Amino acid sequence: MNEEIIWNRLTEIFRDVFEDEDIVIGPETVAQDILEWDSLSNIQLLVAIEKAFDGVKFNTGEVANLKNVGQMVDIIIHRSKE
Repeated sequence: MNEEIIWNRLTEIFRDVFEDEDIVIGPETVAQDILEWDSLSNIQLLVAIEKAFDGVKFNTGEVANLKNVGQMVDIIIHRSKE
């Protein structure tokens, strides 16, 4: 799976979870950039991502250390190659 497909799918997921068709995400996007991104929506987001990308499962340590959406994409790329 190439990076463009991942970004397109993630954008759809973000728009769905946050119910905002105008959301634009990039590698440096963080929770503070999206008003509705709180701890509950973070869980919903991670579950939606795991469902959308077969074989991608985030562990607690990864989630705690994610600094931005770019790092999330890196994990998805790595896991989709396994």
